[in-house]
Amino acid sequence: MGGTRAYTGSPYETQFGFARAARVGDRILVAGTGPVEDDGSSTQGDAAAQAERCCVLICRALARLGAGPEHVIRTRMLLTDPADQDAVGAVHARFFGAARPAATMAGVAWLCRPEWKVEIEAEAFIGTA
Repeated sequence: MGGTRAYTGSPYETQFGFARAARVGDRILVAGTGPVEDDGSSTQGDAAAQAERCCVLICRALARLGAGPEHVIRTRMLLTDPADQDAVGAVHARFFGAARPAATMAGVAWLCRPEWKVEIEAEAFIGTA
């Protein structure tokens, strides 16, 4: 198992001073995750493509802290356009549907970059219920 913090290389992690995910005991909190590529650029494409990238980054952070998508118990999906809810929801279901986390999808006026259509955060629990 890794340490108590995980990073994905987003330029915002250093600029704003945060970790992508933090583990406290059996609980892992994953920060709001935007569609950022490994080179720091934004993921191109529609909301589904951007949600896919967000989920990949969330799963990468979870793995670094000893968890997987099956451990996710809570998600929050922030969208800039309500018309994208079905597309983002379908991506969410593909990654986390088996875990059936408590989930929120909400509309927001803006995200960190104007081209972002979605940002997702997650919480995981790796202990026994």
